[in-house]
Amino acid sequence: MADASWLTEFPDMSRRELLTIRKTLDSAYRDFSREYGDSIESLFDPLLSFLVWFEHLLIQTPWWIILFIITAIVHFATRSWKLSTGVVISLLLIGYFGMWEDTMRTLSIITVCTLLSIVLGIPIGILMSRSDRAQSIVTPLLDVMQTMPAFVYLIPVVMLLGIGKIPGVIAVVIYAIPPVIRLTNLGIRLVSKEILEAATAYGATPTQRLFGVQLPLAMPTIMAGINQTIMMALAMVVIASMIGVKGLGQPVLKSITNQYFTLGLLNGLAIVALAIIFDRVSQSYAKRTQKHLEGQDHG
Repeated sequence: MADASWLTEFPDMSRRELLTIRKTLDSAYRDFSREYGDSIESLFDPLLSFLVWFEHLLIQTPWWIILFIITAIVHFATRSWKLSTGVVISLLLIGYFGMWEDTMRTLSIITVCTLLSIVLGIPIGILMSRSDRAQSIVTPLLDVMQTMPAFVYLIPVVMLLGIGKIPGVIAVVIYAIPPVIRLTNLGIRLVSKEILEAATAYGATPTQRLFGVQLPLAMPTIMAGINQTIMMALAMVVIASMIGVKGLGQPVLKSITNQYFTLGLLNGLAIVALAIIFDRVSQSYAKRTQKHLEGQDHG
């Protein structure tokens, strides 16, 4: 009867073998991080310096100047007085409830993470749109990046680089970059063949077609990807606070461990306010660029 046990119990690896595999992989990664951790960390020194500088700039600049600059950017992007007024009220309430510094810290890291995601993501999306082979290689990686629990990213990053801003930025970028890559690829692939053939007939080179035709026409789709990337980066703020990233995430984490309901709620609402501001601004800007393009086409 003992031989028939596989019918009821799944035939699995012995605990000793599993332990051996885990120990081998763990020690290999630990040795790698001890050997190359410092060298890899030094590569990120310029980014760390920029992050620290940008954070200090936002915190040390008088609040009313920051408020004016943010409102001016919002109004330039959206041309909406209603949205600009909403942004002013939200930021005044955030400051009034004593969350200004933490909001500036969060704003600095989200801005840097979003810019990094755009700078890395759009070229990868362009590569995928031009090569089916690249798409078949990158798509499964994006699936893993989007479905892997965010906490799992933190383990190898912290083992390699310790606790601080840079591991937080890397974890946020890995989690948030897939939408901008996917939607850049999709947007360029959706540009109609007739338009591309017309551009080629007029003597446009592949580079001219990319920058003059494909990217402008794909811009609304790419902006939707950037919008999703910003939302996902903000969603990672609380998790990144576990590895020493200061900002609105830390009070939320504190409120979970100490059961401070109001502290968690207020900081959570500040994150929501930032998310809504980013969301509305990027959506309005995408709509404006689309209308501008349509106006050019009709013209």
